[in-house]
Amino acid sequence: MTGDMTTDLMSALEQTPGNLELRMVLLRMFCEREDFATAAQLLEPIETETLKNAADRRVVATCHYRSGSALQALSFVEADDEPESLLLKARILLSLDRRDEARNAYASAIGANSALEDQNLKRDLDANVRAFNKEGRPALKVISNDDTDESEVLRLLRPAEDKVTFADVGGLDAVKKQIHRKIILPFQKPSLFQRFKKRAGGGILLYGPPGCGKTLLARATAGEVDAAFFSIAIADVLDLYIGESERKLHAIFEKARQQAPAVLFFDEIEALGGKRQYTREATSSKLVSQFLAEMDGFAQDNHGVLILGATNVPWAVDPAFRRPGRFDRVVFIPPPDEAARNAILNLLLADRPIAADVNPKFLSARTSGFSGADLLELVETAVDEAIEESIDQGRESPVTQAHFKAALADRKATTLEWLTTARNYARYSNESGQYDEVLAFLKQHGRG
Repeated sequence: MTGDMTTDLMSALEQTPGNLELRMVLLRMFCEREDFATAAQLLEPIETETLKNAADRRVVATCHYRSGSALQALSFVEADDEPESLLLKARILLSLDRRDEARNAYASAIGANSALEDQNLKRDLDANVRAFNKEGRPALKVISNDDTDESEVLRLLRPAEDKVTFADVGGLDAVKKQIHRKIILPFQKPSLFQRFKKRAGGGILLYGPPGCGKTLLARATAGEVDAAFFSIAIADVLDLYIGESERKLHAIFEKARQQAPAVLFFDEIEALGGKRQYTREATSSKLVSQFLAEMDGFAQDNHGVLILGATNVPWAVDPAFRRPGRFDRVVFIPPPDEAARNAILNLLLADRPIAADVNPKFLSARTSGFSGADLLELVETAVDEAIEESIDQGRESPVTQAHFKAALADRKATTLEWLTTARNYARYSNESGQYDEVLAFLKQHGRG
């Protein structure tokens, strides 16, 4: 709706202040814009009994709630029993610190419509609030879980690490969409998926050339589901003594199960799950078997635990991992296309002193085959040139297009060797169609 139309509607309301339908049209419009300051000016004459429609009462309640009038907001939805109204009622009651009533309202809303499930709200409802008083200072409140001891509460006071989300990952839109549908939604709405006998968790194997964002995508997936993220290095598992590697691997999975929802990320997974027929050591074969047992063994319950693996050599991973229930979803992470390279370059150039002549589209068009790591190195090389020039001139010199052209002359794509190897496997060892995505990528972008 245009600004002129909004002005006309506001003028019309001034002429007919008793026109409730027009007032509700404007309230919905300001609510959708999240302009609650303006909406608050229209709320005063509206009484609960004048609104016969529950949806209208929710709009008015939302405007009161977002304007800071929680008690007035509650009066409009207190008697409603529709799931959407109950969910809004739970938010309002929580803001009023009526936590038990809020939990009951949320449970009733989700019981009636599990698609409304909100994990962030549920986490806030399930938390406890502890107050720490110190003489001469205001009380400090800390939100914690039921099983949080005092030492853990003190840990909660420390700043959290920066969370990575899909917004921090340039390109890979199709992969993000697939991960959102298959991974993130089951974590965010577990009750709805349970109704359809669909469990949250499982295993996903990411493969592709080095430097194309597999690790960053794994961290972003954990950030999107707001789950604990465990990045497992080879040294965290492998041990000199017989049986210790298997014990460590079991302990890692147990820790993740206790902290579900959790994401376990195994980089270079072929080092832990390589093909057993090619190993000469019985201990390596036992470790693979232990890994498989942890993923879907008879005694294990990995509900709420997502296992992500990344590898540059998928043909070296034991085929037993690809069985449904283990790494049953295999995702190809290709080198970024031109649009993705442009997005990555814009992310990399943000907050740096960049000259006006720098053109990311020009650079993305001339970096075919570059991985995300290659693009980072290109930017770093150009930045080094600008820093050296700044030192020579005695003043800050921004990064220019000339710096990037010089950097481009020195940089080559590092994905070509991998793509050559992958092409051979895709052509001659693709009986199950597991490398169809590689063939499709090569057909679209490759030469020869």
